[in-house]
Amino acid sequence: MSREAFPGAASGEAEGQPAARQATPAARSRAGAGRAKRPSLGGGRPAQDRELRAQGRQTVRRLLEAGLAEFDERGFQAVRVDDIVRRARTSHGTFYLYFSNKDDFFKALLRDALHDMGVITDAFPVVTRKDAGRAALRQWVYTFCETYSAHAAVIRILSQADVVGEEVWGDGLQLLFRLAEAITQGMTAASPHWPASAPATGADGKASGRGVADGGHELAPSQAPAGGGQGRDDSQETSGSQEPSGGQATAPAGHAELTAVACLMMLERVNYLLSVEVRLPREEMVDRLTAIMFAAFHSP
Repeated sequence: MSREAFPGAASGEAEGQPAARQATPAARSRAGAGRAKRPSLGGGRPAQDRELRAQGRQTVRRLLEAGLAEFDERGFQAVRVDDIVRRARTSHGTFYLYFSNKDDFFKALLRDALHDMGVITDAFPVVTRKDAGRAALRQWVYTFCETYSAHAAVIRILSQADVVGEEVWGDGLQLLFRLAEAITQGMTAASPHWPASAPATGADGKASGRGVADGGHELAPSQAPAGGGQGRDDSQETSGSQEPSGGQATAPAGHAELTAVACLMMLERVNYLLSVEVRLPREEMVDRLTAIMFAAFHSP
């Protein structure tokens, strides 16, 4: 994934505005480049009922770049609309043509982050115990780190429930559970050590995307093992393990879900440190994260 900010958009080229103050290198690396069409370029609520022309999209692009740089440097609460329009070298009137307020503006940036995280969620591979499985996992971890980097400022804000609204925070939480579900399924699908766990489904029969969560708060109950009747008996509940036909101990499905959540939290924290420019060797961290996740599900 390219890490240049908003390729092809020269600041200030729309509406005859002079060039805007350039975003910092850190902000540019997190601006989510390389996407041919970004959801945020449609603007916020005031722009939803009309199709933006090329000039309007350029203006939205410039505002988003300026706002992302401000959020990256100063955090959500300290930034005002004044700061965004000053950095973008445009007017308040122009800002309000496309966004209702700062919260609406942030939601546009969030749409990009949720979209890209959704893409890598859907792309989580089936990780076998072989070298090819480990290589596929490493490539996914690398892509996760690149995607996190592109949206680090937004993800940091999203993690603060007291800063963003409940609806916005809930969108992020739901994606987290979807991602944990994808990790659970991808890491266990090819391993006899873990029982199969079907994805949660909604009333329409489609995957609910809540994965390990039921209602967004509690871990979903383990699925009954194949051929196990209506569920596990008391001895299985107490022992926490089962014996498949080969005599190899099998962990209950709930353990796989918890392991996936733990791995995801590890990924998020390491990438948070990288995003605030803590000096960690990036490639080596990708290797170590991969090794830990692989061992968590495929230990001998």
